[in-house]
Amino acid sequence: MAGLSFPFTRIVGQDNMKRALMLNVIDPGIGGVLIKGEKGTAKSTTVRSMNSVLPFRNVVQGCPFRCEYGRVEIYCPYCKERYDKGEELISEKVRMRVIDLPLSATEDRVSGTLDLEHVLKTGEKKFEPGVLAAANGNILYVDEVNLLDDHLVDLLLDSAAMGVNYVEREGVSFTHPARFILVGTMNPEEGDLRPQLLDRFGLSLDIKGEMDPKKRAEVVKRRVEYDSDPERYIAGVQKDLDDLCERLTKARELLPKVVADDTIVDMIVSVIIHFGVDGHRADITLLKAAKANAALEGRTKVTKDDIRATAELVLAHRLKRRPFEEAGLDREELERCLQDL
Repeated sequence: MAGLSFPFTRIVGQDNMKRALMLNVIDPGIGGVLIKGEKGTAKSTTVRSMNSVLPFRNVVQGCPFRCEYGRVEIYCPYCKERYDKGEELISEKVRMRVIDLPLSATEDRVSGTLDLEHVLKTGEKKFEPGVLAAANGNILYVDEVNLLDDHLVDLLLDSAAMGVNYVEREGVSFTHPARFILVGTMNPEEGDLRPQLLDRFGLSLDIKGEMDPKKRAEVVKRRVEYDSDPERYIAGVQKDLDDLCERLTKARELLPKVVADDTIVDMIVSVIIHFGVDGHRADITLLKAAKANAALEGRTKVTKDDIRATAELVLAHRLKRRPFEEAGLDREELERCLQDL
């Protein structure tokens, strides 16, 4: 039973949360997602359930950082050295994973450490990989991200933005690829993130528990059935899980072919200006999210529907609001704005 998680395709409702996660898998450049909600709203369950549908990727066999095979420009120092020597690197297919970051993790545990004694004795760098090494090419999940030390949140966001982890100690440095999808969950009752950190997450959403009696009952029935025999329950929905994995794989392959014409870009800019969002990060993120949504739907052309499906995820945490005013995007106002374009 070790390693089993509730199947993603059997999560009841929470469509926005599932869409946000899938869009980031299709295009990690979107910048991750922050999921806010009270306890018991399936935040952690949904994120960890992604393990059952994540696509496979080609990596360099034997690499501690699972470097993406064929991407020489982002190889780690070890793979680069082997490549430069003319050594044949072998490709290995592995599934993307959800890597958990413990709340109690230290900076050394996250970044990894340099063995200075080994450097002094042999003249060779010896690096002990940390969480960021394991996260390369995967989802890095931080539960209760609002309780994580600010300097660790800064470290994670910087690494996610740059795609590398840089470690320096006593004048000795080491760099390795750290291209991951940062997913954070939190209960707003326990405090919020600093606004400047909040803006660094590509997508954000607030979720609530299901209040529809039928859906709520379905949540209970599915969970009880899963808990009684997880292996049997997963086997019963394996085809759905495989189908979604294939859909995400195809969407990732389709993404480079997805086109957003000038009309779509103008619409995106108009929406951002309408809601008074500062800076250009929101414009770029909304364009990326809309393209990923088109790829998820199997299309190569972005439409207004893609903006409609992703605007709330991009804008909700970036809107200016007065004290005590609830965060979020007015969907009716968004619809009026889109109809005018």
